[in-house]
Amino acid sequence: MSKASDPERTRVRQLRRDTIEKKRQSGALLEAVLQACAMATIAVVGAGMMGSALCVPLADRGHDVRLIGTPLDGAIVRAVQSERRHPTLGLELPPGVRCHAVSELDSAAEEADAFVLGVSSAGVGWAAQALAPLLARRARPVLMLSKGLEHAGARLSVLSDSFRHGLPAKLQAECQPVAVCGPCIAGELARRVPTVVVFTGRDLGPARRFAEWSETPYYRVVVAADVVGAQVCAALKNAYAMGVAFGAGLHQRAHGERGSIALHNYEAAVFAQALLETRALVVSLGGAADTVLGLAGSGDLTVTCNGGRTGRFGALLGAGHGTPEAIALMHGATLECLEVLSVLERYLRLPNQARLQLGALPLLSHLIAVGLHGAPVDMPFGDFFRA
Repeated sequence: MSKASDPERTRVRQLRRDTIEKKRQSGALLEAVLQACAMATIAVVGAGMMGSALCVPLADRGHDVRLIGTPLDGAIVRAVQSERRHPTLGLELPPGVRCHAVSELDSAAEEADAFVLGVSSAGVGWAAQALAPLLARRARPVLMLSKGLEHAGARLSVLSDSFRHGLPAKLQAECQPVAVCGPCIAGELARRVPTVVVFTGRDLGPARRFAEWSETPYYRVVVAADVVGAQVCAALKNAYAMGVAFGAGLHQRAHGERGSIALHNYEAAVFAQALLETRALVVSLGGAADTVLGLAGSGDLTVTCNGGRTGRFGALLGAGHGTPEAIALMHGATLECLEVLSVLERYLRLPNQARLQLGALPLLSHLIAVGLHGAPVDMPFGDFFRA
């Protein structure tokens, strides 16, 4: 798709502003933003692997994409600005992607029609504070790539709700973030490998609009209503993939060679138990059991076991490395598995927490013991598959 000239861009943006102002007066502001943006200016906040990878289909659709680093992304931003090559993805980003330091957040995102958050779970609170002034000036839809859960008081929250609750009260009614779930390795998406994901939110209007903006022949989107189930699956896969990967590490530790005879039986049993426990947790938190069998559940767990950071980390644990040593060997990679294990341990140990207890989740209990407390990786198979 050819890009419009600068005068044409100015004219289109003014038409958008006029439409938005009319809708603002009638109280339908967010609807106006969604309807006015066939070719959009999209600010992607977070220059890590997944945020940067999503820039590829967005740029291929002809959007004006502005990749904005967080306070942790300085080295990545400098590399992309100087060479256009993303240092962790290992490729050049498309010409339609402009990269900005976090110090340029306000100016780079001011004219954005939508925001994409490519921050870790730990960065969601920062993102809410950073984007609140921009959202206060003009309501815009938000798409979240973050995976995890937040423990607040006696409850667990999915991250789309955590972001919204992190905004000032007057903005919360206008912002219903969309979450991206399902199987997606950033390095594959950036190389345009066929990928199918789930967009979910409490308001499916923005989810459908983001799907329209981002779909390409290689990036397909399924819009789904189970906002809790899909995001709980997205968080849990990071924990459970660690356990499945113990098998690869144990095989390596025994000097086994890669091939058809390894510890695949071991891995399959752990995988199946992971799905059973994921279903129990999803249902207990208000999600739909069927979500666990789809892209957001079994699909995402599969890809994380085979190609994700968590799988590599679990293999290191299985090979005999302790958690601190394995973290060091990951060379600074974000490990959401340890964060979600910590959140779940605190939640499930609450007194009078009636829905589920750790004793009913033997695999999760074991992963907490290994990842957080240094226990041996010996898998408690005798406790699995009990009604």
